[in-house]
Amino acid sequence: MSKWECGVCGYIHKGDAPPDQCPVCEAQKKMFTEVVETAADPAPPASEGGRRWRCLVCGYVHSGSEPPDKCPVCAAPKSQFVEIDAEGNTIGETVPPAAPMETAPPATAVTTAPAVAEAQGSAKVETTFFDTLAGPVQKFHLHPITVHFPNGILPAAVGFLAIALFFNITSLELAAFYNLIAVLLMLPVVLLTGFIEWQKRYKCLKSFIFITKILCSLVVLAATSVLVFWRLIDPAVMAPESPSRFIYLGIAVALLGAAGLAGHLGGKLVFGSRG
Repeated sequence: MSKWECGVCGYIHKGDAPPDQCPVCEAQKKMFTEVVETAADPAPPASEGGRRWRCLVCGYVHSGSEPPDKCPVCAAPKSQFVEIDAEGNTIGETVPPAAPMETAPPATAVTTAPAVAEAQGSAKVETTFFDTLAGPVQKFHLHPITVHFPNGILPAAVGFLAIALFFNITSLELAAFYNLIAVLLMLPVVLLTGFIEWQKRYKCLKSFIFITKILCSLVVLAATSVLVFWRLIDPAVMAPESPSRFIYLGIAVALLGAAGLAGHLGGKLVFGSRG
């Protein structure tokens, strides 16, 4: 059986021929290329350094006798790697075995049925509201969906501010203000879905890339709030005679830079494992 890789999204199809359409990105059949495996690919001896390891955080695959000390994509530590075979299946245990249950001291010779039912009920894991919310967020990819709204609006808002400043076009300055209000209203949803992704998908990893993304998100929230409320308090902040108009524009540019850096790091997490 042959293996075929989608040239658009990297999906791997197994079969004698590629599919008519990629089930992930709907790319056409012609976008698939056959994956040619050499004799050294399937399960080479460990002494040759041909073992493969997958990062549990971002999915990056490393080849070598042992996993790297740090993932080059998400900076996850060595402990977050598991060994995989030529088909991508995990080798060995991926989750530590559960600790053995403590047995109660034999106070009585007979355990009553209500006591057994109570013990079984206490062993059930309660589902929190956060877990219930995290389900649809991950299933429907709500974070990348919501983050595209402010990322698409911010460049237009900053561009409008710059044009309004240098060409004294009041209507564009007002349009930028309304766009910034829309961004500020959307940011709580973006931050919440991003936090859920970090908790559930990336296991709260506190590496440089995630700390930087979190800081950038806070900068975007703070800068947007400053721009919106400053404009509400002082509607003439971008007027030609205002001494603060260049400071106002500078904050907007810094806001756009922070959003761009966060987007770049997010793209590295998603596509970095594809090289």
